[in-house]
Parts: sequence; C-alpha cells; structure tokens
Amino acid sequence: MINVVIASQNPVKIKCTELAFTEVFKNESIAFTGISVPSNVSDQPMTDSETLEGARNRAKNAKLANSKADYWVGIEGGIAETEEGEMLAFAWISIISKHRKGEARTATFTLPPKISELIHQGIELGVADDMVFKRSNSKQCNGAVGILTHGLIDRAEYYRPAIILALIPFINPQLY
Repeated sequence: MINVVIASQNPVKIKCTELAFTEVFKNESIAFTGISVPSNVSDQPMTDSETLEGARNRAKNAKLANSKADYWVGIEGGIAETEEGEMLAFAWISIISKHRKGEARTATFTLPPKISELIHQGIELGVADDMVFKRSNSKQCNGAVGILTHGLIDRAEYYRPAIILALIPFINPQLY
C-alpha cells in the first residue's frame, strides 16, 4: 500500500493527485490523505520563485505533520507578471519521499485585465475569479482555468500532467 499525503484539503488538489498517482502506479493500492499545512509564503504568491517555495514548503510541512507516508505532495498556485504587464497564472508541484524529490510546473495562461486589476489591489486570484465571474468558491471547483476555457480544462485536469511530470524521478529511480 502506497500512502500519499496531499498538503491541502482542497478537493481539487486531492482529486488531481489521486488521478495522477493512480495513473502512474496502475498496479498499486494507494491511500490518499489531505491535510492542511502552511505554505509559509503569501496567500497569493506573485513570482515563480515564491510559488515554487510555497509548493516545497507545503510538501515539507506535510511530511512534518504526517511522517508515516511514502509521498508528500505540495501544490501551490501562483502568478507572475510579464515585462508587458500581463499576468500569467500557473502552479508548482513538489513531491518528496524519504529519498528523493520531483518538481514540475503547470502550463501558464494569461489572466484577463479585470482579474489582474483586482490582484494588484491585493485580492487573491480565487476571490477575484468569484468577483468577476459572479461565482462562489471557484478555487475549490473549476478555478480560473476552468472558467476561462469554458470547462474544456478543469483545475484538476490542469494540475494532473504536472503531478505526473513531478513523479518522473520516482518512476525512474535509476536515473535520479
């Protein structure tokens, strides 16, 4: 039995981790536990490096909170501004075990100007989405990516490939 601790109780982050791990470890029994741990970065990371640091911190804090697992998964969504002033959304995934780590970043997409303006006012992306699109708690549902793609890519599907990529060192241990 593989035990995986997800450093979040957000149902989307738990679902995408379950999807990726069961796809990668097809013939294994896997137990998943979501726990709430701090990222030790701002609620809305505003740079690539701060977002990666948040994912790493979540994985490490999950390991500290529950040391009996085989894998600890940190997922941190963030944004970064381009030189042209556009705001890009993305997430970092950090997965650790007792002996190795793997990390990957999702694809990026450009946020609409109305949402960028709200973020500049100090509002977190999920709250800004809810305000602009008149939704409630979208970050625990389809998120900005789901809303902006009209449901073609939901938040769980958006994170899943990056989780699989972060698992590369674990499924190729002889190379890492």
